[in-house]
Amino acid sequence: MIKNKNIKTGIIGALVIISYFFLSYFESIPLEIIGINIAEMGQNSKIIYMFIYECITMLIICFLLKDKIKKDLKDIKKNHKKYFESCMKYWLLAIGVMMLSNLVINSISTKGMANNQANLETLFKISPIYMFFSAVIYAPIVEELTFRQGIRNLFKNNLLFILISGILFGSLHVVTSFENIVDLLYIIPYSAPGIAFAYMLTKYNNIFVSMGFHFMHNGILMALQFALLILG
Repeated sequence: MIKNKNIKTGIIGALVIISYFFLSYFESIPLEIIGINIAEMGQNSKIIYMFIYECITMLIICFLLKDKIKKDLKDIKKNHKKYFESCMKYWLLAIGVMMLSNLVINSISTKGMANNQANLETLFKISPIYMFFSAVIYAPIVEELTFRQGIRNLFKNNLLFILISGILFGSLHVVTSFENIVDLLYIIPYSAPGIAFAYMLTKYNNIFVSMGFHFMHNGILMALQFALLILG
């Protein structure tokens, strides 16, 4: 019985991860079927299409983990205050690591920021509302369900899970846009919150704990972006 349950849990985790990575390869297929070239679409049309794609991805991943979500939702309603107070220090530690490592990397890099961050800032100027949805709603939900819960379903060893979850999370923010070896150092600041979020999941086994801090983390960053946009 326990073995069958572990197999089912592992399969669900694998399906979540596969869905996250492979759905992006099919995002242009519906348009190609009706004869639309996504490269020729206007900026607003692309943003609307990406919004729809992200909503579908989020719904699919939530469906795969619906039983876990229901269970954790009941628990977080009862214990949210305890979880928040206990995990705040781990998030603050991650912020400290991010700030310190960014300072060191920026001192040896001529760019001043990671390519991923530069790309996000450019898109934010084009469509701040879409970026708010993508960064503050979509990313915390989908990334926590994928990089935390999905990977946790596959790796029961705490240390192995924390390292794989955090480093993979950080790496995917960098490897898709790095230009030289120095850029790879940005994996460190991006991995820091991923490691903290993974530790929160091992500590309380509730995905809404790490998801809540991810919401807060990205929300603060977006608030700063809005402030910079308004102040010009």
